[in-house]
Amino acid sequence: MKPPSSLTQYRTLVVEGHQGPGRTRLVAELAHLGFEVRHLPPFLHHLDPALPYRELLAGPGRLAVDGHLLAELVHGPLRRGRSRVTWIQALDLAEAVAERDGAMLHLTATQHTARPHDTEAAEAATAYARAFRTLAQHVPVVTLDVGEPGRPIRAPAARPSQLGRNPGQLTIG
Repeated sequence: MKPPSSLTQYRTLVVEGHQGPGRTRLVAELAHLGFEVRHLPPFLHHLDPALPYRELLAGPGRLAVDGHLLAELVHGPLRRGRSRVTWIQALDLAEAVAERDGAMLHLTATQHTARPHDTEAAEAATAYARAFRTLAQHVPVVTLDVGEPGRPIRAPAARPSQLGRNPGQLTIG
């Protein structure tokens, strides 16, 4: 299994979105591509949820962060009625990743991996898509389908690209 070769153009990747074996395989493969992989804890810093990200992004080298900041932005409102992460924090993270020659990886899964009638999963997929559309104005976003076990990771079917806020920055998403 091999992620798209286009990922090697980035110095920093922040992995967000679908949880599961496809995500685990992708993160392992990023390590083989020379990225230092860091897994952030699933719980957030109680005062500043973005603090661990800022600390990691301040370091040198190629970095892949298996993160959970956007997961809180998406799942918090679905499960608790509010998020402990603000849009300001998410946008600050996006800009910090962009400044470090990076991209956000939006992981999705094929329809076959979703359980039928799973309303929360459908709402989360919609919320992730909305969040990444917003972030794409500040950082390149690469959407990858990590779908079913045993299937290769693939970029979705070609879609029109968008120019982000920076006219010299092409955002796929």
